[in-house]
Amino acid sequence: MSRIHKVASRSLHMGKLKRGDDLLGAISVICRENNIRLGRVEAIGAVEKATLGYYDQTRKEYDFFTIDTPHEITSLIGNVSLRDGVPMVHAHLTLSDEKGNVKGGHLAPGTIVFACETVIEAFEGLDFNRIIDEDTGLPLWQL
Repeated sequence: MSRIHKVASRSLHMGKLKRGDDLLGAISVICRENNIRLGRVEAIGAVEKATLGYYDQTRKEYDFFTIDTPHEITSLIGNVSLRDGVPMVHAHLTLSDEKGNVKGGHLAPGTIVFACETVIEAFEGLDFNRIIDEDTGLPLWQL
């Protein structure tokens, strides 16, 4: 059964990341420094290289791959919740090469910013805590 909780928008944080930043790391720092415990994340821009993951549902493990060439960020969408009491950013990233070929997956450390503009919306409401879900093996919200 689906479980939905009502939350209210608290604040909006818009900004630019520095060239050379680790994309996931930089967004995570913003969330920690601004005490964003619950929210959503969007970004556009470009990366110098990327590390993305694909979750193998049979093995219940991520397979990671690296893209070692510059790409445009066509979409980054994600959320912020708590894991072990610390804000955790969970995001998916879609990238485009110079010919418009698209690649995407679970954003992982090692994705290096060329240029990036972010929007993070913080919410008020219940804490969404992540725990390992036995059925999927993923750290999902405990609602």
